[in-house]
Amino acid sequence: MASQLLRSATVMILLSVLIAGCARRAAVPSVKSTSHQAQTMGYSIQAGAFRDVNNAVRLTRSLEDRGLQAFYFAHSSGFYKVRFGNYPSRDTAYAAARTLRDSGIIDAFMIVSPGEYELARGSGKTSGSIRDDLARTAQSFIGIPYQWGSSSPGDGLDCSGLVLAVYQLNGLNVPRTSREQYSGGTHVHRRHLEKGDLVFFSTSGSGRVSHVGIYIGENLFIHAPGAGKTIRTESLSSDYFRHRFVGGCTYLR
Repeated sequence: MASQLLRSATVMILLSVLIAGCARRAAVPSVKSTSHQAQTMGYSIQAGAFRDVNNAVRLTRSLEDRGLQAFYFAHSSGFYKVRFGNYPSRDTAYAAARTLRDSGIIDAFMIVSPGEYELARGSGKTSGSIRDDLARTAQSFIGIPYQWGSSSPGDGLDCSGLVLAVYQLNGLNVPRTSREQYSGGTHVHRRHLEKGDLVFFSTSGSGRVSHVGIYIGENLFIHAPGAGKTIRTESLSSDYFRHRFVGGCTYLR
């Protein structure tokens, strides 16, 4: 199954992002996130099996141009696959996929059901174990560079897109942009941050949220820093981030 491949392989997720970066508003998904708590994922569509990452990039961009949140990922087999959408039922997901197939946008596809996520299968999952899963998924992104999806300089793996991918790969959905993620969660004092919580910054120093990372414990967080750089771990105590820290929030309480 697709979820088993994701867990068994060293997963690399590459997202085609919004042209204006972390703070740009994305298209609304078929199932919306509930304020203050992450909503479990509905049904998603998976398409493509590409040897060439550029083909996955082109499909991802084509889907996003049609208002769909999409990301592509690679595992150790070397194939890149594209996953998109968050639908309330298998029938609606299938209908959307069939329309895209009939339009020539995608070819073969499969429907990823909510039951395929570890979260759904693990009836004994605790908040702590879910947080550990989120931290491990975020850590699997470390070292992945920006990947351009087109000639536009804003295309690549952005900060809020990283958050979205990490949560969705664990069967949870959150808002798309950093500002929406900040306003949609339950605010947490820095001293009370736990693994999987989100940390927000104002890179301009204006106090307006423009950047987000995923807290992994011990005063560290993982983020996508910007064009030409790789996803990395940073300390909240560093001079740069300490002076630009806006606040933290959680979707897990």
